[in-house]
Amino acid sequence: MVIGTTVSAVTSIPVDLRTLAVVQAGGQGSRMDVLTRERAKPALPFAATNALIDFPLSVLAAAGVSDVWVSVQFQSSSLDGYLAGGRPWDLDRNRGGFRRLTPEEGTGSAHEEGFSHGNADGLFRMREAIRVADPHVLIVMSADHVFNLDLRPVVAEHLAREAECTLVTAEIGVLEATQKVVVEHDADGQVTAVRAKPRSTDSGTVATEIFLYRPQTLLAELERLHAELQAAADDDRDTGLGDFGEHLLPALVQRGRVRAVPITGYWKDVGRPQAYLQAHRDLLTGTVDVFGHADRPVLGQTLPGPPGWVGEEGELVDAMVGPGSRVRGRVVRSVLGRGVQVQAGALVEDSVLLDDVLVEAGARVRTSVVDRGTRVGRDATVGACPPGTRLTDEAVTLVGQDCRVRGGTTVEPGARLEPGSTT
Repeated sequence: MVIGTTVSAVTSIPVDLRTLAVVQAGGQGSRMDVLTRERAKPALPFAATNALIDFPLSVLAAAGVSDVWVSVQFQSSSLDGYLAGGRPWDLDRNRGGFRRLTPEEGTGSAHEEGFSHGNADGLFRMREAIRVADPHVLIVMSADHVFNLDLRPVVAEHLAREAECTLVTAEIGVLEATQKVVVEHDADGQVTAVRAKPRSTDSGTVATEIFLYRPQTLLAELERLHAELQAAADDDRDTGLGDFGEHLLPALVQRGRVRAVPITGYWKDVGRPQAYLQAHRDLLTGTVDVFGHADRPVLGQTLPGPPGWVGEEGELVDAMVGPGSRVRGRVVRSVLGRGVQVQAGALVEDSVLLDDVLVEAGARVRTSVVDRGTRVGRDATVGACPPGTRLTDEAVTLVGQDCRVRGGTTVEPGARLEPGSTT
């Protein structure tokens, strides 16, 4: 279907275009370890007052996409209160609007119920619901990325090119690209090949997990691939489709109508400890531009609370302080969430402290992510600054929520403290 508009002329998605968005809010989020034991990964805070789920939902809201499904498979209750039925993004409507999808039992065959085994498998399990919705364009996003994108010209180009799939790409380092889907395309933007997590690559062009599909083609390819893969399947509850880059994208590329559109501005997958902390480093150095678009603001829950406060003896150096936080110590290149307390003589450096963390007098917290409700006792030491500037997952100390670090104790660099632990 071609809507009569051009990329350069587009100002909004045409009103006669049925657009459905699916935000895949993920499974267990095991790469974030103790930080996602008791929350869905998209509920992780970012920049003190936002959550990761805010970014895709805000992009969709700015583009005028009103039918949005959020698929949650793990700790869905940790998101429910925050999502508030889609109200912060104007999705709480009488018809259409926000819908939350969770795994169900007793809804059909083994390949239609229960937990999915990857994001392509997840789309297969909701294929009948997509078919009933009958959109002209299906937008699929993940919810563990920091970005801000004007979707309107992307939709316009997808339609004008009569693409079966349009994928938004980003340029990253080649080492990091080996953990993503590497995309090859010609000068006109036609995708010629995709490689999922290659052992090595000299290209840093990767899929951002922002996809636009022609729904009829998508559903037909999912059915075809499912039939082929079942012949060799060992698990009758697993379709074998896995993630996008394993079978679905290569099959669509082979059909010859997949387009690549580069993202503009900042984009980062923050699904690993190193990336999560690095994104906050980028925020403090001014590299993150996602909050600077008046026409597409990052929306989310606005929770009440007094402004942050810094005492006479407190010191902030390249730091961000959330509402209700109180700083009497020294905070360097760090982000503090809501209600954090840093007592006199304490030091927080190169770290992210989530809501209601208490760092008592004389304590030291470095290169760490400390979850909400944790108490770091007097003169305790958590983590250490790594040598050099390159950050690794192993260098980042993770402290789960509601932990107690006793006074005078040391939590070694790179340690993982389970939620509720006491050292």
